[in-house]
Amino acid sequence: MTTFKDELKALAQLREAQQGKWDNINPEHAARMRVQNRFQTGLDIARYTARIMREDMAAYDADTSQYTQSLGCWHGFIGQQKMISIKKHFGTTKRSYLYLSGWMVAALRSEFGPLPDQSMHEKTTVPGLIEELYTFLRQADAWELNHLFRNLDEARKAGDQAKADEAMAKIDGFETHVVPIIADIDAGFGNAEATYLLAKKMIEAGACCIQIENQVSDEKQCGHQAGKVTVPHEDFIAKINAVRYAFLELGVDDGVIVARTDSLGAGLTQKIAVTNEPGDLGDQYNSFLDGDEIASASDINNGDVVIKQDGKLVKPKRLASGLYEFKPGTGEDRVVLDCITSLQNGADLLWIETEKPHVGQIAGMVNRIREVCPDAKLVYNNSPSFNWTLNFRQQVFDAWEQDGKDVSAYDRNNLMSADYDDTELGRLADEWTRNFQRDAAREAGIFHHLITLPTYHTAALSTDNLAKGYFGDEGMLAYVAGVQRKEIREGIATVKHQDMAGSNIGDDHKEFFHGEAALKAGGKDNTMNQFG
Repeated sequence: MTTFKDELKALAQLREAQQGKWDNINPEHAARMRVQNRFQTGLDIARYTARIMREDMAAYDADTSQYTQSLGCWHGFIGQQKMISIKKHFGTTKRSYLYLSGWMVAALRSEFGPLPDQSMHEKTTVPGLIEELYTFLRQADAWELNHLFRNLDEARKAGDQAKADEAMAKIDGFETHVVPIIADIDAGFGNAEATYLLAKKMIEAGACCIQIENQVSDEKQCGHQAGKVTVPHEDFIAKINAVRYAFLELGVDDGVIVARTDSLGAGLTQKIAVTNEPGDLGDQYNSFLDGDEIASASDINNGDVVIKQDGKLVKPKRLASGLYEFKPGTGEDRVVLDCITSLQNGADLLWIETEKPHVGQIAGMVNRIREVCPDAKLVYNNSPSFNWTLNFRQQVFDAWEQDGKDVSAYDRNNLMSADYDDTELGRLADEWTRNFQRDAAREAGIFHHLITLPTYHTAALSTDNLAKGYFGDEGMLAYVAGVQRKEIREGIATVKHQDMAGSNIGDDHKEFFHGEAALKAGGKDNTMNQFG
């Protein structure tokens, strides 16, 4: 990206060329506005962030400690504050992404009101949220740069060249809040053409990475609920192709596709795959169908479907809904086949939806996939649908029991009890939880760790705490002690909410546009001055 000095020089030359007609335009002010708005379109963002994500994937391949992370955000402001916080605490946004969860879109952003995670919300809500998230991230850039420019002005006014040089260096070395978004397109919201059209909208809004799952669009279920129905590979490949074509059409050649499989928990399929010869992809898919072997034509009833499976005639088990059942215990084998097939047909990353956060289980599947696709790597859902405390305490319990350690002091079925919080088992389980991301990145091929809907839960929890106190005996102290005092002492940007919403930027623009006649909001009577 060009520097502020480069922009200033170019705009000064442009004003000069107007032969006096633009004398009211200050090149430095225009240069500031350009630098504060570096991304002109969503496609600019998609191309920029796709390169970042590809670089991060290569870095992870070389060193698994370089994994990436994200939190699911359901509003632009939430995503903005998350990135401001990351930059404040760690000094960089590197390897930090945003996740856009279809679950949260359904639950929080649909015009129908709260909906279950079944792809019933409006298609355009997802690209709308992508655009909103990037609007807020770009505003965070403008907000932070505005403070740097004001520091530059103060240093110049004081005649302090050292501070002025320091401010200029920070401006030219500014790191944007704009980071990759992994965006959930669910099962594609219809046929491959519908998937292509929606993917284009998402990419135009700024998405460099689209996650798509192998469930049936009109039967889609949350990955942590029952009743999931998968589609044959040929159908899923068509949708991967549709997303890739959308990326290529829009010039986002580095666009990333995450292929999600729900086969581990899905016991049903929508239809029998097309197969032309034994061992082809359709035949492999059909080999997992549960059914009864047919000895004679009399075993076939009216309306029955018959297929050839391993050289034998088999009648697949079909439900009243018309859906077909898979053989019990085939989930992991289907996952492995799904993942290999997706990678061999254009997907870049995998998502395996599991029923628990277990490094060994995930690694077992990934190692099988890597026998065929050595660079396979995962995006993994650190889901709030898991009871993390119970899961890891049970994992420690089982490991101890397997090693012959005495576990008689613990009730495996009651390990969630607070009685175990300060025990050796409880402390070790917390340590395993703390190390889950590092361990899974190293041992199970997880490139990206995300939590799908954490800010749904944090919004509910913080609101509950405030409501309990404010409407109770604490009154205003609940807000003062529980919110404002913490904001001030912890340096939360929102304590100066007028500034965070753009008041200072607006004042600067008034000065740019009106000169000395500008009527500013940030004078001595602005109560935000109480916060320093």
